[in-house]
Amino acid sequence: MSERPSQPSDTLHIIPFPHGDATAYFVTAQATDSTLSEVFERVEIAMKERDATIAFQYLFGGRKFYPQAVSAIKKLDWPLTLLHGDACAGGTITGAQFIALSGVKLNPVMDGDRCVGSWYETDSARYCLLGDIRADDLSLSREDQARAVFEKTELLLQQAELDFTDIARTWLYLNHLLEWYDEFNEVRSQFFKERGIFKKMVPASTGIGAGTAAGEEIVCALLAVKPKQNAVQVFAVPSPLQCPALDYKSSFARAVEMDQPGSRLLMISGTASIEPGGKTVYVDDCKKQIELTMAVVHEILVSRDMDWCDTSRAIAYFKDINDAPLLEEYCQEHHLPELPVALSHADVCRRDLLFEIELDAVKVG
Repeated sequence: MSERPSQPSDTLHIIPFPHGDATAYFVTAQATDSTLSEVFERVEIAMKERDATIAFQYLFGGRKFYPQAVSAIKKLDWPLTLLHGDACAGGTITGAQFIALSGVKLNPVMDGDRCVGSWYETDSARYCLLGDIRADDLSLSREDQARAVFEKTELLLQQAELDFTDIARTWLYLNHLLEWYDEFNEVRSQFFKERGIFKKMVPASTGIGAGTAAGEEIVCALLAVKPKQNAVQVFAVPSPLQCPALDYKSSFARAVEMDQPGSRLLMISGTASIEPGGKTVYVDDCKKQIELTMAVVHEILVSRDMDWCDTSRAIAYFKDINDAPLLEEYCQEHHLPELPVALSHADVCRRDLLFEIELDAVKVG
């Protein structure tokens, strides 16, 4: 299903996810500071060929590239979330990811004069995809900024007539995460408790040490889904090889699946080298951490009748970017297909974790 050109170095991975009248396209592109404009233009052309509108974008690289990225886009009608990893020196760009939609009308979600996402609907459900959500007052403490982001998220979802409990997936990027991840978890768990999340479904999530264009303490992105009928089901999926993250007071599901007639989307949370009891294993050995992490992800895929070939997008986070070739070696040794994966140089949620990967998969039919 991946649509790939003949030159591997210029690969655009474009994976369609049909759901109702809509088709989402997950696009992963490798890029550098010298090829940024060319890559963005190729993505724009590819989406025009599919009559698709870009709704969301990540850029992995240093803050200094944000103006260059904005100028490379003819008209920025979607949230651009730039991730400057805590561990990143900021001198390079490693790639970009996009989500585009066709077959439906995209309705903008505005944070003042900033477009932070879109909502759309099919006959069976209403969807909302938001990004680059941040606190208005950056003088607030870290914890207060986290609370403000959750409160703002709730207000933004109201523009799509959705509730906080409709969130299926979050991405949470914390500046200097290792200094305050425990405090962040307390804020998140308290807010989830107040909004009744624990009585419904805890969303899948990724929490990574990464600042953004202006160095905010926290930036959030999310996908929310509200079924109109029983034909669409959204539910948490456990990890066969790991305990629930809730067991060690981290409020996210290992994975969440969205099913509708004819297709399924499995969203696997940020996953790392953690054993069933919740402890980090293979400390100081990135190769072994990659092996265990990939085994954990694969078991989640298999539990839902999926495999690596169904991957629609992935992000691999490395504490030391020099370890990135180890993932490619793993994929080659285990005969994995070419994965649509973006690389990020960022801290993971524990000091002894060297690698984390999030991965989505699509099954059609």
